[in-house]
Amino acid sequence: MARAPSPAKVKNLKAGKKSTCDAGLAQKILAEIREDEIVSMACDVINVPSPTGEELQMALYMQNALKQLGLEVTWQEVEDGRANVVGRWNGTGAGKNLMFNGHMDTSNTGREDFLTGIGYKPQAVIKNGMIYGLGIYNMKGALVCYTHALKALQRAGVKLQGDILIAAVAGEIEKSQWAEFQGKQYRGYGSGTHYLVNHGVVPDMCILGEPTDMQIVLEHFGSLWVRISCTGIYVHTAFCEGREEMNSIRRMHNLMGEVMKWIEGWEKKASYGGKKAIVNFGGIRGGHPWRASRTPEKTDLFLDIRVPPNISMNDARRNIQEVFFALREEHPDWGLEFETYVSVPGARIREDHEMIAAIEASHQHVMGKPPQRDVVTWCSDASVLTRYGIDTVNYGPSSGPRDAEGERVGIETLVNMTKIYALTAAELCGVSS
Repeated sequence: MARAPSPAKVKNLKAGKKSTCDAGLAQKILAEIREDEIVSMACDVINVPSPTGEELQMALYMQNALKQLGLEVTWQEVEDGRANVVGRWNGTGAGKNLMFNGHMDTSNTGREDFLTGIGYKPQAVIKNGMIYGLGIYNMKGALVCYTHALKALQRAGVKLQGDILIAAVAGEIEKSQWAEFQGKQYRGYGSGTHYLVNHGVVPDMCILGEPTDMQIVLEHFGSLWVRISCTGIYVHTAFCEGREEMNSIRRMHNLMGEVMKWIEGWEKKASYGGKKAIVNFGGIRGGHPWRASRTPEKTDLFLDIRVPPNISMNDARRNIQEVFFALREEHPDWGLEFETYVSVPGARIREDHEMIAAIEASHQHVMGKPPQRDVVTWCSDASVLTRYGIDTVNYGPSSGPRDAEGERVGIETLVNMTKIYALTAAELCGVSS
């Protein structure tokens, strides 16, 4: 639910506090942001395919881009063919360190036959003031904005007290290994940022440029993935008469009725910030399509349960597990199984955090009005970062939701976000005199 700034914030903004950056310096910084360069890099990064597990070429591109800025660049090999790239612009050591973090892996591979729009392909297209292409929305556009915000600060001759870090990470997209689905193409859900913070990159605060439509996301839900399974007899169709109800798919059909009742209650009970705690039937499988003349010996149901930031993963797990225990007691001979194989906590940041104030002031300076706020049901790497004591906010460039044509972001949005990031970094890191 979108929320306006607090009354105190609105009062400050109306009183003329458009930016905490000196007006002359702010103008000097903004004058160094070049639309043509932003568009050029945006097209470049789209044209480098980087689905989860295949981020190497994108990492090499970012390594070169950050080296060209004269940054201290660190290459973190997450695993063979995958790496994080971290560029650090050192300050004087007298200020706080700010990280801009963005994932390089794309939501899709670009090879899906059913996704035909131009925005689902790793080939940039410019049309009607928009840049279309796989990854520009989630979230290569943010990596472009980070890079050019820092470049503008350099061109303006700014020297900061704190460090600015740009981290381009692998493996953020919501994917997970399970059973036969093994390999780096399934190792997402924050794997790159986990490696990042485990290996020494721990700034004071972080901005994640996820596609928020330039709204400040102070809180987001977590995600719990659950498998519920049941077994049945394996027998030829001709010999199952009288035992039809022992078919594992029929058994799962009965179980799903009880799960549906639980979902209805959970979505209401765990609602938060005006959003339902949605539960998705993410998958169901059972039987052998190549041998439909046999009853399936096992059927699996997969759930994605969205968990608000005020409920722990353990409490959410116990909640759905209570349903499983009741079903197992009712059907002791059905071979019921229960497993949780993803647990990504929700994340939040204080409304009065200095980073929020700086973003709001910079947004006001560039856009002429304060940003809206939102609570969202998707997850981000804030789940990882906040557990390491890194205050993190989601605030990034997008221009409305994806449609049939796929991912797109307005050129004007990218330019404006670059301006806001530059002014915000100057405020948070502190300008050295």
